[in-house]
Amino acid sequence: MKRIPLLLLILSTLFVGCSDNDKFSSDASAMLEFSIDSVEMDTVFSKTSTRTYDFWVYNKGNAGIRINDVHLIQPSKSGFRVNVDGNYVDSVAYDFEIRKGDSIRVFVELTAPETLQKEPQRIEDLLVFSLENGRMQPIKLGAYSWKALFFDEELIVDGDMTIDERQPVVIKKGIVVKKDATLTLSHTQLYFHDGAGIEVQGTIKADSCLFRGDRLDRMFPYLPYDRVSGQWKGIFIKENSKDNTFLDCEIRSSCAGISCEKNSDLSLLRCTIVNCKGTGLDLSESTASLDSCRIANTLGDCLSLIGSSVNINHTTLAQFYPFSADRGVSLRFDSESMIACENTLVTGYEEDVIMGDGTSFYFENCILRTYQPADTEDFVNIIWETPKDEIQGEKHFVTFDTDNLFYNFTIKEESPAYQKKIGDLRNL
Repeated sequence: MKRIPLLLLILSTLFVGCSDNDKFSSDASAMLEFSIDSVEMDTVFSKTSTRTYDFWVYNKGNAGIRINDVHLIQPSKSGFRVNVDGNYVDSVAYDFEIRKGDSIRVFVELTAPETLQKEPQRIEDLLVFSLENGRMQPIKLGAYSWKALFFDEELIVDGDMTIDERQPVVIKKGIVVKKDATLTLSHTQLYFHDGAGIEVQGTIKADSCLFRGDRLDRMFPYLPYDRVSGQWKGIFIKENSKDNTFLDCEIRSSCAGISCEKNSDLSLLRCTIVNCKGTGLDLSESTASLDSCRIANTLGDCLSLIGSSVNINHTTLAQFYPFSADRGVSLRFDSESMIACENTLVTGYEEDVIMGDGTSFYFENCILRTYQPADTEDFVNIIWETPKDEIQGEKHFVTFDTDNLFYNFTIKEESPAYQKKIGDLRNL
């Protein structure tokens, strides 16, 4: 038997392998497969960019496939930007090959074009893969562009100023209300960039406003960034700031909610503070009133008082912060603070969510998740909630979806709080 020289055997093997891998099909039936059939982006403010989305293009056939070009149908109008296998598609990119069993990756971004409408406007385009065999395979690209008023630099309010905008207001570097100045906000949605917030040395008056972070996209498919705490700085009422009022407002997903310093005062009526990475409402040697409010899910305390005075009525304090077990309590106060609390629901995960000191407090017609004290002189018509109660903790509320971090702290009709007119009874 003749021996085949080793070098000849290796060369022949390589030749056969390369020939197989280099084979490209021009058959009309050859086609690509995609990891998705469309790229659907979140709503984005006009003239701002989205995060990067990506998908894979597969060749699962028996031979390689040549792509003559990849192009967008209306690139100048839609604002989409595409990178295919490391090549940018300004409007069109040419000559791609995908060998059998191989794949390429595609990245898509959008800078949303400016719109003339106040409502979010639909943007669509097609990313078309034109194959050598004449087949054309499109991927749908879609998003919504939302016209907004931008403050790119720090907004300094040094006189009386009113913002009454039905379109979103995007705050990039924060707002400072100077001493003796008043900022009035009416029916406005304010979106704060990371690190931006409001510092009030003078006075702020807000009516029917939303305060939140400016990220409109999602951390995960099920989780919008708006449900993630710490998206913006918060609201800081500085020393000696007077006559601050919030009516029908919502503050969410901030670091701090509202923080009040020495000799300041604050009134909250029908307001919500939720999902903060710090304290929801922090009072330090200050005065506040809360009526028909809800403060919930804060890494720090929902309501904290140091040397402060507060009147609380028909309010819900609910401590179910989902991102850390080392969360604060629903209500904390020191011996120098004074509390008058009526018709209020104070609950949470732990058996005791009230940490208080001193004697300057009064609770009437409340549900309190804490241990019943021996001296109940300052507690009138109290339901002492415990984990053994049939309806307690999270069971008071309409929606408590811990998988998707979605909560609605509206009190449901089965709750004793609803039956006794306790807590924030708004139907939101």
